[in-house]
Amino acid sequence: MASNNDMKAHEGTYAGVMSMLKWGTIASVLVTALVIILISN
Repeated sequence: MASNNDMKAHEGTYAGVMSMLKWGTIASVLVTALVIILISN
């Protein structure tokens, strides 16, 4: 377990990773939809 001094840094890192994961998922879905639309035409 991290010491109390490091918890703020760990929470910041965790929030950043979760934010990148969320936006990366959204971007992947949009790119996939675009590719499917381009292939179907």
